[in-house]
Amino acid sequence: MDKKTAKILKITLPLLLGVALVWYSLSKISISELITYFKNANYFYISLGLFFGLLSHLSRAYRWKFMIEPMGYTLRLPNSIMAVFATYLVNYTIPRAGEITRATILTNYEGVPFEKGFGTIVAERIADMLVMLCIIIITLFLEFDFIYQFFAERFEPKKIIFGTLLMIILIALFFVFIKRSTSKLAIKIRTFINGLIEGIMSIFKMKHKWAFIFHTIFIWIMYVLMFYITSLAVPETSNLPLAAILIGFISASFSIAATNGGIGSYPVAVYAAFSIFAVAKEPSIAFGWIMWSSQTFMIIVLGGLSLIYLPIYNRKE
Repeated sequence: MDKKTAKILKITLPLLLGVALVWYSLSKISISELITYFKNANYFYISLGLFFGLLSHLSRAYRWKFMIEPMGYTLRLPNSIMAVFATYLVNYTIPRAGEITRATILTNYEGVPFEKGFGTIVAERIADMLVMLCIIIITLFLEFDFIYQFFAERFEPKKIIFGTLLMIILIALFFVFIKRSTSKLAIKIRTFINGLIEGIMSIFKMKHKWAFIFHTIFIWIMYVLMFYITSLAVPETSNLPLAAILIGFISASFSIAATNGGIGSYPVAVYAAFSIFAVAKEPSIAFGWIMWSSQTFMIIVLGGLSLIYLPIYNRKE
């Protein structure tokens, strides 16, 4: 496959998947029902959820300053905030293009070399990935009995244990292969893993490492609160147990990477998670659409304003 074809597929496949998932989610609930859920939703909780989402984005923009300063540059907070919102908006068009846009804005208006700016964004993603992993581990720890019983009812306990052991063995063999192999693929993976480790260690070497760690944790607390508070807007999802909130949040978070900004995939991911807890499909999908639509509305408005105001704010540059 040539580079041009691969590039086209990277753009079109997520879009096609998003369209398919939009159709799938709407096949589970009629348009009129969905509109009714939107009309009857409690917009106080939706607004409060938007506020927590806004706090997370502002914290992300402020956290970025801690990564730029050690390189000898000073990142102005307004530029950082506008770059973050522009990133989210651009990601709705082409997946991951927002990160390139963000690094480009940093280069154009703050004079930071593109590769250095992009490197800080990659390091940020590593930190976020670690926190997400911690949330998954905490969820497994807090809800182990529920999760184990859920799988035990559907699979034999012996198969679960065997499958877990097999997975551990396969992972161990994979790392042994990657460590010893001299193939191009193995070298690329090994370089990537080493880069991840180096990125993680660089966090503890920065001057304001504890402030960086605080903001990283704060961002994800706001994400979870945003999800929980918005769930109160729909009566049928307002009394969900902690397990449902955490598993729904994890499922929805991964869905964002599947399509452009989670279009189509977000409501389906929420529906899949909530179905484990016997929540009806209609309110599950409706909540997913309300949650996704409210956050998307904020990104479109603030991201659009950011792209317009960036050259005005930096007109001297």
